[in-house]
Amino acid sequence: MHNTVICPGSFDPVTLGHIDIITRASRMFDNVIVGVFVNAEKHPVFSIDERIDFLQRTVGDIPNVKVIGCDGLLAQCAKDFGASAVVRGLRAVSDFEYEFQMALTNRKLNVELDTVFLASDASYTYLSSSIVKNVAYHGGDISNFVPACIHDEIFNRLNTKGNK
Repeated sequence: MHNTVICPGSFDPVTLGHIDIITRASRMFDNVIVGVFVNAEKHPVFSIDERIDFLQRTVGDIPNVKVIGCDGLLAQCAKDFGASAVVRGLRAVSDFEYEFQMALTNRKLNVELDTVFLASDASYTYLSSSIVKNVAYHGGDISNFVPACIHDEIFNRLNTKGNK
């Protein structure tokens, strides 16, 4: 069976929790497309090109993972790239209601698109891009939150307190 899935997100910035879900998906499915999306409700700190670059540097060595930029509906992007399912990580029960609504909406827009939920690794259940931004903004240590290869770029952009 040939399975292509899409892992969507804004990834602003990418966290170790994101990397965990993408890596696990790459072991479960033949092809994983990481879709870096423009979200009209969010105002990203990093440009879409920067976010794509961060992801390519962190998951680009996984042979069955491809990182792309998407500006539009997830259901259409999945169809355009031949993805039969969306892979989403769930950190807590509170994530489920929103993710369930999105899964139903995507299925309505693309009847061939299913959603697969992966439970977050326990060590990342608290982690979000918002947490990373807040900690770095105040000069806190984000080394346990983001991949080492992009840590300095993320920290230096976000840190407004001048702490290095």
